Amino acid sequence: IGGFRSGLATVGGFECVGHCEIDKYANQAYNAIYNTEREVFFADARTIDPAALPDIDLICGGFPCQSFSIAGKRRGFADDARGTLFFEIARLAAAKRPAFLLLENVPGLLSHDNCRTFATILSTLDELGYDVAWQMLNSKDFGVPQSRKRVYIVGFLIIEFAKQTRKLGEANVLCRERYFLSQTQMERLLSKSYLDQKGGGGTPPAGCPSP
Repeated sequence: IGGFRSGLATVGGFECVGHCEIDKYANQAYNAIYNTEREVFFADARTIDPAALPDIDLICGGFPCQSFSIAGKRRGFADDARGTLFFEIARLAAAKRPAFLLLENVPGLLSHDNCRTFATILSTLDELGYDVAWQMLNSKDFGVPQSRKRVYIVGFLIIEFAKQTRKLGEANVLCRERYFLSQTQMERLLSKSYLDQKGGGGTPPAGCPSP
């Protein structure tokens, strides 16, 4: 519970302004672990009014995985209650225009419905103006005593007029200074050897998009 928040707190430089949790017991646990005083709270993502949200730079979302997991029925977007919650994240992103999105789901998301589900997610984010990168990582490669593979999706809001150009490899990428980790954050990551981990990217099924 609160994995995104714990990770960002470890890196440092982030302030959580609210959360959404429909399960009352999970929410009780979350409130017991973290100090949520003065933060906004929503029980149901489908009822969130963007006007009730403060300005935000990052939306984190682990939209329900049961609809895409090989352990379930894999109804995907046909699952009215859970499978379509990605579109609630997209709705909020369209209204608030955060600079970044950080999403998480099971590896089965990549191959679900012959890759059409993931293609829909990518095209939706593209229509909203986000460049997207993704990778499958395993928690056991990052000091956690558990083997838990998950797909992480990072969206970067495309800025039409950027402040400067930086060269990354052979590509010229338009960017803002804020889109890079600070020196302090980089040192913290390096000190924990996060950047040296292999991550277990894996290979998506034939015909599916690769990161």
